Amino acid sequence: MHYLLFFFHAGALAAPAFTGGPVIIGENGYTSAPYHGPYTGTPTTTGAVMAPGTLAPSIEPKPPNPTATYYNAAGVPQQPMPAPYSDWDFESIALGVYQEYIELDLFHDGLARFTDAEFTAAGLDPEVRSLIQFMANQETGHATLLSNMLGEAAPKQCVYDYPYTTVREWVDFMQRVTRYGESGVWGFLAHLDSREVAQLLSQSIATEARQQMVFRQMAGLTPMDVWFENGWPQSWQWTMLAPYVSYCPEGTTRLAWQNFPTLRILNNPNINRVDANNTAQDGSEAVGDRIADPSRSNLTSGESCINAQGVGVNCQAAIARNRTQPLSYPGKRVFFDWEAPGQAVGPNNSYITSTTAGEPKFVAWSNQLNLTYSPLTVTGAQAGWTTQPEGFVYDDEGIINGTMAVMLTDTDLFVTPFNLTQLNPHIVALGLYQAG
Repeated sequence: MHYLLFFFHAGALAAPAFTGGPVIIGENGYTSAPYHGPYTGTPTTTGAVMAPGTLAPSIEPKPPNPTATYYNAAGVPQQPMPAPYSDWDFESIALGVYQEYIELDLFHDGLARFTDAEFTAAGLDPEVRSLIQFMANQETGHATLLSNMLGEAAPKQCVYDYPYTTVREWVDFMQRVTRYGESGVWGFLAHLDSREVAQLLSQSIATEARQQMVFRQMAGLTPMDVWFENGWPQSWQWTMLAPYVSYCPEGTTRLAWQNFPTLRILNNPNINRVDANNTAQDGSEAVGDRIADPSRSNLTSGESCINAQGVGVNCQAAIARNRTQPLSYPGKRVFFDWEAPGQAVGPNNSYITSTTAGEPKFVAWSNQLNLTYSPLTVTGAQAGWTTQPEGFVYDDEGIINGTMAVMLTDTDLFVTPFNLTQLNPHIVALGLYQAG
């Protein structure tokens, strides 16, 4: 296996009593500054950094950028695409509308579906449910904002097909859905032609990130599991979202993003177990075969962490949880099977999975600032395994953590957080790994 570390940055540390320099990481972690208090010397310079002069007291407003007022009333690409699946601004916002609508429906659905007793058994009291209700209302605002940007061409609210049957599975599913919703926007945000749109999206995705953290807390996972959130291409997000959209009204705007074949992780860690890695290797611990399907929660009392006693084993909702047995670990053998392309998915089964890649050779793990490859061992027709890689972003922060995208590729292409879409032509199948 090998690691592609995207970039490195050394921060600066300064205090009045010593010369600043790079952050110092010793054997026992961060070395604190020797002084913490007010500055007692005399400043050598004062005021903000100034240029030799200024041309005017303020900048004169300009007309709107033409890309900021672009409106695609037809709801379909109007110009040749620079490359397959790359009609950027309109299609990115349209994807965002699909995402906000499923979250709006999903958050409300569980609140209506489960009883007070079921919520109480899962450790979610009325105050917690009130927070979920508020987050559902947030999605009303997000869906309205994005729909208003597109006007009549905006996608409509659809009918959805959910995999969960318990409160725990609902919460687990929500933390997965908000992960690909958040990461999908981080992936395209900096590429938008319209900075005005990017500004508004930044203000909504900041809330989405908080939702993902809160759902992790409700699932008994650590709320913040990484140092850097990962951005994903739109086609990754649409691949994970589409299987849960059952039906859309006639005339709903269609998307121009790719649907990759599904990569099933057969021994994906089960967050409901005391030992999340003590899972079957046949995929039976997921509630279904779709990419973001949650882990099965109907375990025996001895297997389940929900009512387990003691720090490090209990996984009921909490501000923070530390698991004595980590959900996954470097060196773990991870088993896969994957679908052939050509499957009907998404609204009205009207999208078809596809790939332009050759035979799978690598497993690509996308997390934090890294895309890391490990070799794939093929064991049969569309089946194989790999070993979870070891590596670090900085210091002791592992490169495999959290709810993350995993894919099979035909090459170990070097990419960065800014050009992950370059990997799309080489993806055989796409999955979601619950690493921590």
